[in-house]
Amino acid sequence: MFCVTLKLRTIFCTFGLVFACQAAMPTLATGTTVRDAAAIEREVGALAAHLSKLCPIADAASQSAFDACRKGLFSSTQLVGALSPYTLWGRQNDLTTSLKDSVLTQLAPEALAGMYMPLFMFDGRYTVSYSAPNDLFLVKLGVGFRNRLQPGQFPYPFWHDANKWSTYENAKAMLFWIDPKTGKARIVQFTRLGEGSPAVPVQSITPPAFDGKWLWTDGEGKTQPAVTLFDGLFDAANPYKQGMDSAYRALALSLRESQCLQCHVPNNPQRANKLVLLQSPAHAAAEIKRLMKQVQLDRMPVDEFGLEESLEPGVKALLLERGKFFEQLVDQAYAWERGQQASSSAAAGSVH
Repeated sequence: MFCVTLKLRTIFCTFGLVFACQAAMPTLATGTTVRDAAAIEREVGALAAHLSKLCPIADAASQSAFDACRKGLFSSTQLVGALSPYTLWGRQNDLTTSLKDSVLTQLAPEALAGMYMPLFMFDGRYTVSYSAPNDLFLVKLGVGFRNRLQPGQFPYPFWHDANKWSTYENAKAMLFWIDPKTGKARIVQFTRLGEGSPAVPVQSITPPAFDGKWLWTDGEGKTQPAVTLFDGLFDAANPYKQGMDSAYRALALSLRESQCLQCHVPNNPQRANKLVLLQSPAHAAAEIKRLMKQVQLDRMPVDEFGLEESLEPGVKALLLERGKFFEQLVDQAYAWERGQQASSSAAAGSVH
């Protein structure tokens, strides 16, 4: 059930039935209005319906359901439009931990929508409340997790950390922390905490043993995870994918030489509160512009004390050269995607 009270106006949105109000909305922060909150409520309802249509409840092992969900979210301007330009993503491990102190990963909207969110199924349930301490709206969407997919369908081996895998596997809600001024989610989390149960009964599995490799080669000689080979960001027909793959391989050599892959990996060895991932082609493509900026400003890498240090000039020059080439291909790939989407929209409009 959803219930929000705004001054003297009460808005209800239920899962088929109307119930009594659970709690009154606190006074909104300076700069927000009743119209802002009402607009967010409408957008949340539309988004919940959209997600449950694209990614409905299915067998957690169904590859076809996952593929259909991923294809739908990949082209969903509604979902990407609901996310901030760089959205923080991660687990809610403790209800008492503040957002500021939570360990989260910075992701571009396309990366979150293409690689992470398709792993969840949405049942259409949602609630909306207002968090005065954070000055953010909190949206809770009912979800279930596709824990029985093949290992290569996950962006990286979530099972490298038993607690992380358990939280994913038993997730019952996805949390959107929405800025009332922009209407966009600044933080998205998944959680096993709170009342209720996952949208899909969980059949726990024992995942493969983690061997320390974020990328690996399967029995057929194919690089895994498959979803990180640009498939999570770009259409299969994108003509720039092959070039980006070659460019990333060259860039990865410089990333290793520059010690970038000692920190920007999922196990977060530096224990950064806000982590950026670079260990796969798709993650690097989503973060290349920020990577280039940080290297140019000598803010990467950092030493064992977390202090910034400069790269040796030759190493830095080669990293920037390879990074620039990779960035250009990524920009061209995104431009091609936008062109395809525009053509599709135009074609759909002409039909009507």
